[in-house]
Amino acid sequence: MEPPALTVSAAVREHLRKLCLHEFPCGTGSWNKSRFLPQTYRAWRELIPREEDAVGPGEETVDALLGLVCSPHSPWALLEGSSAEDRFLRELAIQNPLMLKDSFFYTYFRSLRVVDKQVSLVDNDLLKFVKLEELVLSANQIKEIDTTNLPPTLKVLELYGNKMTSMECLCTCPPPRLQHLGLGHNKLLGPLESLYVTSDYWPNLISLDLSFNDLTDLQGMVSGLRTLRRLRLLVLQGNPLALVPCYRGFIIDGLSGLCVLDDITVAPSEKHLFRGLSHSGDLLAHEARLVVTVGHVRGVLDSSVLDPEPGPQGPFITYSYYVTYEFVEDEEGEGDEYGRVPAALDVFSCLLWQIVKPPPSTEQLGEDIPKEPIKEAEDSVGPGLASQSQSGELEESGASAPLPRPMDSAEELAKLRPRLDPRLWPSPGTVLFSTVRKPWSDVIPCNYEMQHVLKDLVRLKAFLLSGTTVTIVEEKILSWPAVPPSPNSPSAAKKGKGEKDKKGKEKDKEEKDKKGKDGKDKDLRQDPPVLRVLGSGPVDLEPLLSGEPFMSTVCNFGVVRTLETNRLTLYRVQQCPWPPLPTEQHQVRILFLVRAFFLGPHVAEGTSGLPLPS
Repeated sequence: MEPPALTVSAAVREHLRKLCLHEFPCGTGSWNKSRFLPQTYRAWRELIPREEDAVGPGEETVDALLGLVCSPHSPWALLEGSSAEDRFLRELAIQNPLMLKDSFFYTYFRSLRVVDKQVSLVDNDLLKFVKLEELVLSANQIKEIDTTNLPPTLKVLELYGNKMTSMECLCTCPPPRLQHLGLGHNKLLGPLESLYVTSDYWPNLISLDLSFNDLTDLQGMVSGLRTLRRLRLLVLQGNPLALVPCYRGFIIDGLSGLCVLDDITVAPSEKHLFRGLSHSGDLLAHEARLVVTVGHVRGVLDSSVLDPEPGPQGPFITYSYYVTYEFVEDEEGEGDEYGRVPAALDVFSCLLWQIVKPPPSTEQLGEDIPKEPIKEAEDSVGPGLASQSQSGELEESGASAPLPRPMDSAEELAKLRPRLDPRLWPSPGTVLFSTVRKPWSDVIPCNYEMQHVLKDLVRLKAFLLSGTTVTIVEEKILSWPAVPPSPNSPSAAKKGKGEKDKKGKEKDKEEKDKKGKDGKDKDLRQDPPVLRVLGSGPVDLEPLLSGEPFMSTVCNFGVVRTLETNRLTLYRVQQCPWPPLPTEQHQVRILFLVRAFFLGPHVAEGTSGLPLPS
């Protein structure tokens, strides 16, 4: 059986019980009984205590009892954070305890704060508080409210941090004098919520806080709020609708009497700037646009100095570095207006592509990817992984290595799974994006900029609340010379004598085609890449929900300490006669920036002095 629902009145009674208003040093007892012995019938009726000189032996004076309550070192002192009403009741219970009756409480309280008491039901005993003007029921378990149980004298009602999914229950019989309604951090969802924010239900509303819910219909919300003629303060930040372009301008122009929006004063220049924007509701974008920028990477140690010189038979070792981050998958394809297509792949799909077509050296990263190997890779693993790798977004091209058999790819993939670093796994509901592979340098320039356009605003809000993870990865690839065909092979035996006597010019041309521009042999076989995570850390994106236009942070992963880095540091100390660089020079740092386009391009035209994303 479920436990009975805790009511507001029960929580109030429990709070009064914990104040110990009828126990020492409060209330009446042997410590002050002579003060309340009736002198006359009239004195008893008027609850007048006796004079202080009438205190008997073994009793405490009023000042002494008040000192026990007010001293912070006393065991009878109030708990830290107690309200002014609690202190007043404790002092009253010492000075005149006979007044503390139920009738006094119901007429005394003008404000009730029942916060984080697991309350789930607003009962009709609340109507006994005939002078109640402020009711705070934040951080409880309230899903619905029967408004007939709310005192009609209410002017302030706060329900922050509860489990309300709709405002409909509040509109049955709302308090007619309500001036402030706080419903932030609930679960309000759906376009119908705009029907419950009109003057038909809240004619005297001055302040409304609906922050950090799941409201998405900006146009409908403004249409409903426009009927609230007295509305001066509005908070909608933290809702998905606050992520769309022109959000602030659309509200400011639609609500002419608004003075404060999202805790920011509405300036007269803003009203002039956004004039007429609310009449262009048909042009309002129902999608969010965010731009992710990854700047330079500093502090990475060069691992190649420890590698031996390659012999004629290899291996030829190449290192490259790239940065990954998690983000919600774009709604309409990949790519952006900047002309870059990052690698947004499932990790297993990425590994499979590296098995089927190994990554090239750093000189080939800018080339396009052929489409045929991707199709053959999809056929080799079945529909499960093929659907995840069909975009083929790796910004690299492989060498002309022969494709392995489908069974080989599946077997190699199974071998790589247990070796995969868990920090390279994207969180559920996100996709892993990565920058282009870059060779090592003291400052590795990523020069990455990606625009994300998302229509599922509720899912985007959940992602921004959880944040993203930024990771820097070192990729090590070993290349080996391809094994030349045996002279006894059938293909060599079928060659005719005339084919061996070709002209020298044609032979030189074939030899030249086999080599790259740098003169190296391109016909190499490559091992699967060895990935090593140099650093990984979370990035907080919640400021974007609070109205910040951009979020910039430097991801500092500290000094990467591995066996290889220790050997490298020792090698540098032995090679350099002067002292090594300070430790701060070897801390891996990445500049990570996210910008939100809260203003659309058509608004930016012809404006000046307005902070827009550059």
